[in-house]
Amino acid sequence: MVKAITGYMPLFKLRICSLITVSAVVGLIAAGAAGMTVTKALYLMASTMLMAMSASVFNHYFDKDIDTVMARTRKRPLPSGVAGRRHVLLISLGLFLFAMALSVRALNNMVALHLSLGAFVYAFIYTAWLKRRTSLNIIIGGLAGSFAVLAGGASARPDFCVPPLLLSVVMFFWTPSHFWSFAIYHREEYAAAGVPMLPVVIGDRKTSYCILANTVLLVSSSLLPYLLGYSGLIYLGGSVIAGAYFIYLNLRLVKNPTKGLAWKNFKASMTYLAVVFASVVIDSIFNQL
Repeated sequence: MVKAITGYMPLFKLRICSLITVSAVVGLIAAGAAGMTVTKALYLMASTMLMAMSASVFNHYFDKDIDTVMARTRKRPLPSGVAGRRHVLLISLGLFLFAMALSVRALNNMVALHLSLGAFVYAFIYTAWLKRRTSLNIIIGGLAGSFAVLAGGASARPDFCVPPLLLSVVMFFWTPSHFWSFAIYHREEYAAAGVPMLPVVIGDRKTSYCILANTVLLVSSSLLPYLLGYSGLIYLGGSVIAGAYFIYLNLRLVKNPTKGLAWKNFKASMTYLAVVFASVVIDSIFNQL
């Protein structure tokens, strides 16, 4: 029984889903202390995690054929035969319905709407429609993370709230810089599977220029909360320092687009987002003192 459960665990992509959940919590914090409670945060985390897991499971269901081709994904539950496609689809549907019911009952309809839109973008717009058709797939796919931030904001303030919206823009621009670096590192595998990720279509060097251009937009967008008066110097400092380091690594990649530097950029993108999110939280705490 334990072995069977363990075999199914990769379906849920817990690292990615945890990142999406943290994004939602940061959106909640950015919306302001007035609408925050520990109970609300816990319900938000549970709803977001379940919805993200639902989309991740569907991704496994739909991508079984290409997962069988790529070396890094061959041991996933479906290609390896650990799980059956029908069971996987039922798990995805069950998680989706549970997340919807929980977010509506415990939070509000706007949270449920944002979470379901995020899952829809990742599962159907990105995975089922764009991933195999265009090298611009991940640009639109980045909206999935943006909706998580908006869901967090809506859990505190169902009406229009600017700070979570600004952070959702940051999340949108973050995704291409993050994933294109990953795609350079795994370019041969994507090419073998027939997936037109940007490096497969235009090559590593041109992709490195796209990463740099996108990161400039990312760092510029991260300054908007401060420039518009929604955050303080702590947030500004964290965003500028993390952004400068990320751009520096992007420049190194442009000069020498190797797999090693692509992987460093991929890891640096995670560090960048962690610093920005931490800056939002710390800045919010200091503003309340």
